[in-house]
Amino acid sequence: MPKSNPVEFTKEVKSELKKVTWPSKKEMIASTIAVFIMVIIASLFLYLADQIIAFLVSFILDFGS
Repeated sequence: MPKSNPVEFTKEVKSELKKVTWPSKKEMIASTIAVFIMVIIASLFLYLADQIIAFLVSFILDFGS
């Protein structure tokens, strides 16, 4: 792997950062809201799945006694 000096590396990083297209404020807010909604949906799904599995395991274990 070729090694480069830190000054050259810094110049390359700056050059690459100029090519980045940053999202607008409106896009950032929409993306953040979408992430929060998906986190809430995933949390509810996992909570319900956990409750159902806990109920089934409890039912099966109590059924044998």
